[in-house]
Amino acid sequence: MLTRRAALTLPALLAMPALAQAPWPSRPVRMVVPFAAGGSTDVSTRLLAPKMQEVLGQPVVIENRAGAGGTLGSDAVAKSPADGSVFLMGTISTHVLAVGLYRERLPYDPVKDFTAVAPTVLVPICITVHPSLGVRTLAELIALLKANPGKYAYGTGGAGGSAHIAAVSFLNAIGAEATHVPYRGSAPMMNDLVAGLVGIGFDTPALIAQHHKSGALRCLAIATDEHSTLMPEVPTAAEAGLPGYKAYSWFGVFAPAGTPAPIVARMNEAVRAAVTDTATTQRLKEMELPPIEKGSPADFAAFLKSELDLWVPLVRASGATAD
Repeated sequence: MLTRRAALTLPALLAMPALAQAPWPSRPVRMVVPFAAGGSTDVSTRLLAPKMQEVLGQPVVIENRAGAGGTLGSDAVAKSPADGSVFLMGTISTHVLAVGLYRERLPYDPVKDFTAVAPTVLVPICITVHPSLGVRTLAELIALLKANPGKYAYGTGGAGGSAHIAAVSFLNAIGAEATHVPYRGSAPMMNDLVAGLVGIGFDTPALIAQHHKSGALRCLAIATDEHSTLMPEVPTAAEAGLPGYKAYSWFGVFAPAGTPAPIVARMNEAVRAAVTDTATTQRLKEMELPPIEKGSPADFAAFLKSELDLWVPLVRASGATAD
């Protein structure tokens, strides 16, 4: 016979499994952006967050943890509990290029320590020149570089970044040589490119468009299959005579390895809803951050592996290192 206390306690005990299996998420979700506020990774995440919150039914709290080229925040998420409480907005820099840059001391494995959830945006790289170089087309730039090995210099926002590797890939593709001038960020590089202190620059359309429109610079090609919404008249690399050449950055959501599949699937659903939302998509495109509207967790994981195979050898061949 049950005592009165046991009889009162039994319903509570029977209810515990149901409480333990409450639908995820039951509390705010933290999204770590491993770069400073105001950059393209941060801006795109903040544009996506409202729709994600609507789908999840919980706030998506964005936390900027910048440092060490994005690896500081990435490592923090890799070592976080795999319970759906925290995610990472990773990039080609944190999950691909870093493998080549940090040859001995990258504190995490981008494949083994994370679960790929969903891609968000793909950012094209532009090939741009100062008018003083005297070239108006990509074909003319290629001819100039091939005829003058090592004579000309190109600027990027930093050694080992996506723009630098895009430049290395371009030079490899055309069989030419040029001198790399790495800057501490895209802004100082653009200042010197506009001033003519460096003749060639590799960076994103969002930074180049205003100078291209004013005539201060000439954007010769967009290194993806799609035209720029800010500079629709600029040809793609294939249209400009260099088929097969592509250069870009991308962002995507990752969870700590071991995060339960239902949580990963639910977060993927939230991200997909955000990147296909009409108003959000329009704002992303206006900022030259084209959304990637398709991608299951398995597709994103396969894409990551293919990106590692493609870009890590180029990073190592560039000689850039963060060790």
